[in-house]
Amino acid sequence: MRARIAGFAKTSLLDWDGMVAATVYLQGCNMRCPFCHNPDLVSVSTDAEEVPWEALEEYLRENSDFLDGVVVTGGEPTLNEDLPELVRRIKALGLKVKLDTNGTNPGMLQDLLQAGLLDYVAMDLKGPLDQQYSQVCGTEVDLEAVKRSIQLIMGSGIDYEFRTTVVPHYLNPGDVERMAAYIGGARKYALQRFKRERTLDKRLSQIDPYSEGQMLGMAEVARKYVRKVVVRGI
Repeated sequence: MRARIAGFAKTSLLDWDGMVAATVYLQGCNMRCPFCHNPDLVSVSTDAEEVPWEALEEYLRENSDFLDGVVVTGGEPTLNEDLPELVRRIKALGLKVKLDTNGTNPGMLQDLLQAGLLDYVAMDLKGPLDQQYSQVCGTEVDLEAVKRSIQLIMGSGIDYEFRTTVVPHYLNPGDVERMAAYIGGARKYALQRFKRERTLDKRLSQIDPYSEGQMLGMAEVARKYVRKVVVRGI
């Protein structure tokens, strides 16, 4: 198996709400979001030390009674052709799997969902679904692919959330409302407060995040469209 496992966090209470999870990080992403908080995972580096599956498996097997599940994140996990095999192996240990994705590979997402390999999907919604989307992502994005992923997730029958990192100068309260309206009827929408300490574009360290009050105000507006809205990072 050649999924590029760049590392894993043994336990996290933050990556999957209400769950004790291990978090597996896969290398490589097809976006260049300036505010990315995992910049080390964006590019695929042959020099980067990879974690062998056997080491991850040993830990998961020994702690399967303590862990509720495993979060597979990145980078963008769906770029790894071996992602289905990785998830199958995790599921074979009796653990639930949550996938973090940017939604640009609906084909892979559909395969995983149809195979019943996922228990939860968290999809990043980067911006309003128009020309602004590619500007926020730092690269040209196939909007039809993103829209297809949204449809797949909302129709999947499994638990899921959409989430947006709200970065001043890139997104304003009106943008957040437009995104919430697009996913109207969704189960859950998480608004994440921008953290400037670690970003792909170092210039963003000069940007002040939205205040707690501003974040809560945007969440209140989003609740007109989405069943459950949460705010993270305040």
